[in-house]
Amino acid sequence: MSRIGKKPVELPSGVSAQVSGQTIEVKGPKGTRSFTATDDVDIVLDGNVVTVKPRGNSKRARQQWGMTRSMVANLAQGAVSGFRKELELVGVGYRAMMQGKDLKLSLGYSHDVIFPAPDGITLSTPKQTEIVVEGTDQQLVGEVAANIRNWRRPEPYKGKGIRYKGEFIFRKEGKKK
Repeated sequence: MSRIGKKPVELPSGVSAQVSGQTIEVKGPKGTRSFTATDDVDIVLDGNVVTVKPRGNSKRARQQWGMTRSMVANLAQGAVSGFRKELELVGVGYRAMMQGKDLKLSLGYSHDVIFPAPDGITLSTPKQTEIVVEGTDQQLVGEVAANIRNWRRPEPYKGKGIRYKGEFIFRKEGKKK
């Protein structure tokens, strides 16, 4: 039995859902998102509560059960409050600034890195050493944050690079004489 799949998803106030076949569409103040589930699960909408039930007892149906419930819960949260990832730049001369809708990064390369914001994602730089990635799609927010971080991953000796806010970087000891 899936512990996650058993829990019903209660839609917050201001959010409406519509189920047609295997597709659920959630509308909220931040926008409209939809998700199409596999044929291994049933999505049932009862008032403002969405429940997911497996079809059968196969391993795949049980796997899809919890995953589908998590996706529906993320749709509801994204429609109300959205998702947010914060990045920090650590290193001498490492800076980030907005250039229109694009993010301009100075990361110690011979050129500045220009990172265009994809549709549905809002990039902002409250400080020169902070980047905030916001959007309604959790997967896309995480992917964009990871792509920005990959331009200069944190290194273990001095800790320089782009890291998630609050991320612990395991530090190594340097050479000894």
